[in-house]
Amino acid sequence: MDYKFRVIFLEEANEFLDGLDEKSREKILYNIWKIRGSKINDKELFKKLRNEIWEFRTLYNKTYYRLFAFWDKLDKTDTLVVSTHGIIKKTDKISETDVIRANALREKYFNEKK
Repeated sequence: MDYKFRVIFLEEANEFLDGLDEKSREKILYNIWKIRGSKINDKELFKKLRNEIWEFRTLYNKTYYRLFAFWDKLDKTDTLVVSTHGIIKKTDKISETDVIRANALREKYFNEKK
């Protein structure tokens, strides 16, 4: 199967996923797998927040999970989406703190990549 992009998880994203129960983690990973292979972008599963920050979105058992991410298109042969960290969403709005955190992890990622 052809994928639009590959997904990697930074340490904080892995820690978030490891802290979830197995069924919730499986649902999140299934949704990520689903959007990677889709021909169109499903905004219910993967949505741009602002600037360079996106979110993987999962609703499972009446709980909203979010994994923040950004694109790494520097390698023309391999497009990556890098997941920075995750939250269990409790309000309608995404906290500006989480967007700032994702941006800081994005900057750190590209600085270390150089």
